[in-house]
Amino acid sequence: MTVSPALAAADALNTRLSATRTEPATNPQLEALALAVTANQPVLLWGEPGIGKSAGMEQLADALGVQLETVVASVHEPSDFAGLPIVGDDPAAEGVPMAPPDWAVRLARTGHGLLFFDELSSAPPAVQAALLRVVLERRVGSLALPPSVRIVAAANPPASAADGWHLSPPLANRFVHLDWTHDPRTVARGMAGTWPETAMPTVEPGRVSGSVARARGAISGFLTARPGLAHHLPKEAESRGRAWPSPRTWEMALRLLATGYASGAGREAQALALMGAVGEAAGIELLSYLENLDLPDPDRVLADPSAFALPERGDRQLAFLIAVVAAVQSETTRPRWEAGWEVLAKAVDAGVPDVAARAARDLAAMREPLWPIPPGIDAFLELLHLAGALPAAP
Repeated sequence: MTVSPALAAADALNTRLSATRTEPATNPQLEALALAVTANQPVLLWGEPGIGKSAGMEQLADALGVQLETVVASVHEPSDFAGLPIVGDDPAAEGVPMAPPDWAVRLARTGHGLLFFDELSSAPPAVQAALLRVVLERRVGSLALPPSVRIVAAANPPASAADGWHLSPPLANRFVHLDWTHDPRTVARGMAGTWPETAMPTVEPGRVSGSVARARGAISGFLTARPGLAHHLPKEAESRGRAWPSPRTWEMALRLLATGYASGAGREAQALALMGAVGEAAGIELLSYLENLDLPDPDRVLADPSAFALPERGDRQLAFLIAVVAAVQSETTRPRWEAGWEVLAKAVDAGVPDVAARAARDLAAMREPLWPIPPGIDAFLELLHLAGALPAAP
């Protein structure tokens, strides 16, 4: 069908208006989103209608170089996520598979992509319950989504959402929650045709091992010092529908922190992502702890244990030793294992062997049968024999 000249001219005008460019800019909320997506943690963006959440997803998909699949959660039924039963010739013997929707099939075929659930807070509780399996197990019906598919959702605050609902605590606890706000200057610049660029963090392979060990030491050390924050379900319904600390969200925080260390992510972006995982109160305490922690790279410590001194503060000592043991565990060789004992021996020399007791048990469990017992283990022998980590002397 031929388009009239008037409509063709209008289409050309709209095409010209759609042609924009991007420029490097400091935008912590974009950086926090990019960090969480790089770490492959599900993200939930909270913001008022019309603030640009959907447009941000298109920009993010372009930066990732993947296709964007948008699913408006509020207009779907639970069966759209759980799958529709397809009865075969012999269901008693073969079972009844659950057929997935077309968007899930497309993601499975390509092997990667960005899955965007929009209007999540407008979805009724039954739909939210069906989404639990998609977000946590990455399964839609009988189809498993590829591990490289990233999941992002968007929600309007219940007060501004059409027939809005508070998110159920189980679903809320599966996301990194980020507030999506607008900067009037960014909007004004965008109307002129230029928007901020979405720069994805780049994980440096050479920093992976040390970053994982540092993150393990930091999170484990913090929770050892603040055990009451390991799990805390808020009392208010609204707070339960946002970020709060649980073993699941601390695992998310661990992955965010390790990815941030390995990619050199900005401090403010890391802070937003960590608070988005475990909640503002727990996140602020964690950030204060990290601010004063300043752990060295455990791989460098293991390469030359004699060049490093044990930190003076007890909480830093514990995090430091946990990080060193985690580094040995990630690449267990006899030289690294023996270097680990040399580091732990410094805790004995400093008069704080109790701080190293847990690390000593973990390190002893990594010993291969033919490895000799190094000198640094002497101060822990009785403890390790009692714990069964080493055979008792005859």
